[in-house]
Amino acid sequence: MKELPKVYEPKKVEDKIYSLWLKSGFFNPDKLPRRHKKPFCIVIPPPNVTGELHMGHALNATIQDILVRWKRMAGFKTLWLPGTDHAGIAAQNVVEKELLKKEGKTRFDLGREKFIERMWQWMEKYGDIILNQFKKLGCSLDWSRTRFTLDREYEKAVKEAFLHYYQKGWIYRGKRVINWCPRCQTSLSDLEIEYKEEKGKLWYIKYPLAKKYTGLTCANYIVVATTRPETMLGDTAVAVNPKDKRYKNLVGKKAILPLVNREIPIIADNLVDPKFGTGAVKVTPAHDLADYEISLRHNLELCQVIDENGKINQSAPLPYQGLRVLEAREKVIEDLKKQNFLSKVEPWKHSIPVCYRCGTTLEILPSEQWFLKMKELAKMAENPVRKGKIKFHPKSFEKGYFDWLKNIKDWCISRQIWWGHKIPIEGSEDVLDYNPPTTRQGDVLDTWFSSALWPFATLGWPKKTRDLKNFYPTDVLSTDRGIINLWVARMIFSGMEFMKKIPFKTVLIHATVLTREGKRMSKSLGTGIDPINLIEKYGADATRFGIAYQIMGGQDIRFVEDNIVMGRKFCNKLWNASRFVLMQIEKCRGQTSTAVRRSNLYTSADKRILKVLDKTIKSVNRDLERFRFGPAAHALYNFFWHDFCDIYIEKSKEQKDRKTKKILLYILLTSLKLLHPFIPFITEEIYQKLPIKNKKKCLMVEDWPS
Repeated sequence: MKELPKVYEPKKVEDKIYSLWLKSGFFNPDKLPRRHKKPFCIVIPPPNVTGELHMGHALNATIQDILVRWKRMAGFKTLWLPGTDHAGIAAQNVVEKELLKKEGKTRFDLGREKFIERMWQWMEKYGDIILNQFKKLGCSLDWSRTRFTLDREYEKAVKEAFLHYYQKGWIYRGKRVINWCPRCQTSLSDLEIEYKEEKGKLWYIKYPLAKKYTGLTCANYIVVATTRPETMLGDTAVAVNPKDKRYKNLVGKKAILPLVNREIPIIADNLVDPKFGTGAVKVTPAHDLADYEISLRHNLELCQVIDENGKINQSAPLPYQGLRVLEAREKVIEDLKKQNFLSKVEPWKHSIPVCYRCGTTLEILPSEQWFLKMKELAKMAENPVRKGKIKFHPKSFEKGYFDWLKNIKDWCISRQIWWGHKIPIEGSEDVLDYNPPTTRQGDVLDTWFSSALWPFATLGWPKKTRDLKNFYPTDVLSTDRGIINLWVARMIFSGMEFMKKIPFKTVLIHATVLTREGKRMSKSLGTGIDPINLIEKYGADATRFGIAYQIMGGQDIRFVEDNIVMGRKFCNKLWNASRFVLMQIEKCRGQTSTAVRRSNLYTSADKRILKVLDKTIKSVNRDLERFRFGPAAHALYNFFWHDFCDIYIEKSKEQKDRKTKKILLYILLTSLKLLHPFIPFITEEIYQKLPIKNKKKCLMVEDWPS
C-alpha cells in the first residue's frame, strides 16, 4: 500500500495529476475504454484570445467539466472540445494600444499587411494564456482537437457559409443607418452596444412655423425636446403622435429648421411618445435609428451632418463644420440662445450607447455595409425551441429569446477593421466562385458570423468528417445570458441552415458571478477576482467546489471567498478520512475487493451508511440530470463529512473485523467516484493510492456509482 502524506498539498499534486491525465489520453474520446460508446459532446464557448480567466469563465468551465467527467464515468464517449475566438475588435484594440504605447505608431503607420503580421506575433505570445489557465482549473478538454476561429480549416468554413448565403440572395450590400464607433472606426450591430447612464439635459427648442401657417396656434412655433441638439443640423422633419390632439391641426404643415433656415414637414407617427417632452420630436434619420425607421415610412431624405470621425461635415452650415460632436453641441446651444430659439432646459438622466470594446460614445451614421437577411433565419432559430427540440434551462429565458427574434432586423455583418475573416472581394486571392460587388479592402466579417458556425465548423464542416458524424448535434451548451441573442440564436439558425439539424439539445444559462455586494465584477474597477489567485492560494479543487457549492438555481451568485475556504477544509477532511481508511486496511494482504453485498451480519451502523449512500447516489444523479450543481455538492458534502466521517468512521473504531474495513473502503471509493467531477485532482490522487482489485488506470474512467 502507498501511504498518503499527512497533509494534502495541492501544489505538489495538481501538475503531477494533470500530466497523468494527459498521458492517459482519456480526454480524447477515441482513446477511451471500449465500454464508452454513446457520444456526449460539449463545445466550449470560445473565450477571446485577449482573455484571461475570470470568475465567469471559472464558473462555466467548472459546470462543463462536472458534466463531462460525470458522463465519461457513466460510459459515454465524451468530447469536450476547446478553442478560442479571434475576437476581432477586442484583439485589434489590444495590439493597437500596445503599438501606440511602445512605438508611438498606429496600424495605419504600419499598413494592413505589417499590422496583421504584428497581430499573429501577439497571438503566438499571448493567444493560449486562457487555455493554459483552464488546465490549471483541471478541465478535461481534448486538447488534440483545439480550434481557433482564424485557423485555416475554420477559415474555409466561414467562406463556405458566406458563399452559401450570398448565392441564396440572403447576403446583400446597401446603405443603411448603422451604429458606428469613431474610435474603432467600424460598424457595430445593435447587440454589440452597451449603455452608460449619463446625467444630461433635455433642451426644448422652438421651431417656427412656415409663414403661411402662422396663426394656427397661440404661438407661431412648435417646441421640440431633444437630448442631442447638435443633430438638429440634419433634421428632415418634426414628428408628433397621430393621437395627440394638441398638434392635430399642424400635421401636414411645415416648420422652419432653426440655424439652418430650411423648411421641414410636420408628420404624425405612432413611434412618437406623446409623454416625452412636449410630445413633438425632431426627426434626424441619418443619426438616430428610430428616426431612420420613421423616415422609411414617410419617405424622408437622409441628411448626414456627422462624419466617421465624429465631426460635423460640410452638409452643415459653415460655422459648425469641422467641430467635434460635443463642441458642435455647445456652439448650437449658444446660437439657439442668441437667436431666441431655446425655450428651456431641464436636467435629464438617460442612457447613451457606447462601444462594447473601447467605451467610446457611438454615432449613428448612414454607411455602405454588408447585411444578412434575417426573416427566414429567425424562423429557423425559433422553431426548434418552440417545438422543444432545444430546451433552455432555466426555461424562463425563452421569452426574451422569442421577443428578440420577433423584432429582429437584418444583421450588419461587415466590420471596418483588419483582424478577422476578410469578406471575399474581386481581385483578392480569397475570392470564391462568384462575382460579388466590389467592397472596401478593409472590411472583414463580424466576429459573431464566424463563431455562429462553432458547433459544426469545429468538428470539420464543410467536410463530412467522422467527428461531425459522431458528435453532431452536441448535447449541452453552457453559456452566459448576455450572449443568448449574440451567439446562441445565431448558432441555432446556422445549424438548421447548414446541417439541417439543431446544434445542441440543451442551452444551459449559468448564473452571473457578482461581488459580495451584488455589483458586476470588473478588473478595471478593482472589483474583479482572479480565479488563478484562488487556485494558487487554496488549490483548484477547493476553488471548483466552492464555486459549485454556490450554484443554487438563482440567476446571480454573490461570490463569497468563505465558500472557497470551505472547499479547502472539505478537501482536507477527505484527505484525512482517506488516510484513516487506508491505515485501517493496511494489514489486509494484497489487493482488496471493493464489492459489497447485502448481509444480515451487518451492524445497524453498516446498514445505515449503506442506505444513506444509496440515497445520496440517487440524489446526486437526479441533481446532475437537472443541472442542479449546488444541491449535488451540498448532498456530497453532507454525506461525506457528517454521515461517513462524523458517524460511521467513529462507529467503525469500535469494530475491528474485516467486514467493517471492507465497507470503509467501499464507501471511500464510491465517494471518490461521486466527488471526482467536482474535485478531480485530490480524488484522483487518493484513488491512485488505493489497494483494490481491478483498478482502472485513472479514476476518471472508473464506473459511475448506481
